[in-house]
Order: sequence, then C-alpha cells, then structure tokens
Amino acid sequence: MLYYLTVALQAFCIYHVYKNHKPYYWYFVIFFIPGLGSLIYILTQVFSKSDADKIQEDITTIINPTKKIKDLENKIEFSDTYTNRIDLAAAYAKSGNFLKAIENYNKTLEDKVQDDFYARQQLVLCYYEIQDYNNVIAQAEIIKHKSEFKGSKQQFCYGLALKEIGRVEEAEVELKAINKPYSNYEERLELAKFYIENNKSEAGKSLLEEISNEAQYMTKPNRRLYRSAIAEVERILKSL
Repeated sequence: MLYYLTVALQAFCIYHVYKNHKPYYWYFVIFFIPGLGSLIYILTQVFSKSDADKIQEDITTIINPTKKIKDLENKIEFSDTYTNRIDLAAAYAKSGNFLKAIENYNKTLEDKVQDDFYARQQLVLCYYEIQDYNNVIAQAEIIKHKSEFKGSKQQFCYGLALKEIGRVEEAEVELKAINKPYSNYEERLELAKFYIENNKSEAGKSLLEEISNEAQYMTKPNRRLYRSAIAEVERILKSL
C-alpha cells in the first residue's frame, strides 16, 4: 500500500511540474528521492504561502485556542480599525464567547462610514446563541429588508425568536421562507415541529413526509451530514 501511495504521489508531482512549467531539476528530486522528494515539492511548490499560513494558524488555534484572540487584541491596541475589530469579534464567536463577540460587533457599529449589515448579521446569530430573543428581533428588523436576508440563517433565527416571544403568526411567515425542497433539512424539521406545536399537525406531517422522501435520494455524504435530522424526522413521523 505504501509503495502504491508513493508512486501515485510521484505521478501527481511530476504532472504538476510539467503542467506548471517548474524548473527541470524537480523531476530528479521527485524521481530519485521517492516519498521525501514528493513531500518537499508539495510543501514548497503546491501549497502557497497563504495555504501554509492557514495550516499553521489552524494548528496553533487547536494547541492554544486563546492565542489568536490575544494576537487580535494586541492588533486592536496598536490599530483599532473596523477590520481588526470584526476579526476579533469573529474569533470570540468561534471560541464560544458570544458576549465578547457581541461587545465587539456592537463596537463596529460606531463606525458610521462602514456598512453595518455584516455586523448586524453576526449579532443576530450571537444573540440567538445566548437566547436573547428581543435583541435577535431588534437586529433582524433593521436588516430584514435586504435581499441577502431572505432565506438566510439570520431569517431562520428571527423566526424562532418571534416564536419564543409568542408572535406566532409572524414567526410562521419567516420560518416558511426557508422551506425549499432538497435543502435546509434541519431548518425545515424545525418548521414541521413548529406546525405540530401550533395545531397544524397535517402541515407538519406533510413536511416531514416530504423530507423523508427526499432523504431517499440523498448522496451518501449528505445522508451522513443530516443523519440526526433525518432520524428525528422518522421518529416524529412514527409518533404521529
């Protein structure tokens, strides 16, 4: 197995040398130093510097999750720009510290030169994570007229937030916007549950059956990706 893997790697590298007109000496490196030569070629010629930087950044984040945040905080101290503040907010959100993310996204709204749409999009998601439904609604209602809002995760969170505070009819309008065949399976599952909870069992059952039928034609990767959603769909259908 290792032999065939090495040969395949060599073949790829030689093809890459030819296709990209790399210096001739790479043929010798790849051919006469099996395995290691191919690895050197891939690391130095196939991966770009940005690729290498991204890999290094990801590894560093796994080993020391707070390093990226501290680095960004230092950048803010040196230069408190809109971009640096957005990056810091995103890093906090990725780490699960939604309160700090919200603080920094709100800070960017003070910059009246920048378009506030992106920051408000992220605020909708962050407020939803901490179950602050009133602020989800407040932020969503500022941006819901934008075309990018339609059918987005933010609109879905907006609908769920409306449901949570008892604005059921408005919630249904927003949640129905994500009901698109062969997509949004988890969101459509929530919509079906919404129907069932609000005395529209037939509509809920119909949507669950629709998802169940679509699942029969899913690719294997999608079946794995949406396994838990499909399992819940089947469970609820059996209980109806």
